Amino acid sequence: MRRKFVKMHGAGNDYIYFDCLREDIADKGGVALRLSDRHKGIGGDGAVFICPSEVADARMRMFNADGSEGNMCGNAIRCVGKYLYDNGIVPREEIAVETKSGIKRLHVFAEEGKVRAVRVDMGPASFDPASLPVLLDGEAVGRTVSVAGGEYAITCVSMGNPHCVLFTDPDAVDIEKIGPKFECDPLFPERVNTEFVSVVGKNALKMRVWERGSGETMACGTGACAAAAAACACGLCERGADIAVQLRGGTLVINVGETVYMTGEAVLVFTGEIEL
Repeated sequence: MRRKFVKMHGAGNDYIYFDCLREDIADKGGVALRLSDRHKGIGGDGAVFICPSEVADARMRMFNADGSEGNMCGNAIRCVGKYLYDNGIVPREEIAVETKSGIKRLHVFAEEGKVRAVRVDMGPASFDPASLPVLLDGEAVGRTVSVAGGEYAITCVSMGNPHCVLFTDPDAVDIEKIGPKFECDPLFPERVNTEFVSVVGKNALKMRVWERGSGETMACGTGACAAAAAACACGLCERGADIAVQLRGGTLVINVGETVYMTGEAVLVFTGEIEL
């Protein structure tokens, strides 16, 4: 069958989006695996399927480039909000989207009827090891542990999916070598996303990310939230202040309080049609 799709990105984190509100796609993981290939497919960090929801305006299902399903994706959910608003499906500034990590509430910022940026209430950051999960007792904030073949000070944060944050020079990291070691270390039974972060100014961070199932990406919304939350927990940034997180593909603004707010762009790249 032939299906229309849209390609969108948030801070360079690009996904292929399918509208499944009226007609579903069965093998979502297989579609993501095949189409994410940048040489033989459309190319992307994965595929996102916008589905009906009984508890929100729509349901987002996100599959990584390796076909595995993710619980949450901050950059993708902003683009889902843009799709729903721009196409008149949810013609209001407040939008609720169901994910595997619960319902997320979005506020869209539109100009001339098109969404340019979206703020997402990502929910609170959790440092509880069981919420990631990570096989450690007590909160893992700045703890030095044996992981990925070495000794590292890590801060583990759940933003609906698991993150391991290291404060180091991200430009000096051989991320292709060390990223898979963190992702697949037995310390993380369900694998982990890893952020390499440095403080570059007052309430300003620089970050590279290795995402489970996708490898290094241009940006990671939940990763930026995890990095900011970790920086606040370690006393490196100010809670309640806007924290600029610089990623390879752009900048996200994170505000860490009782909940974590993420604000960033949502960009349409192109539309198309493909035979599945």
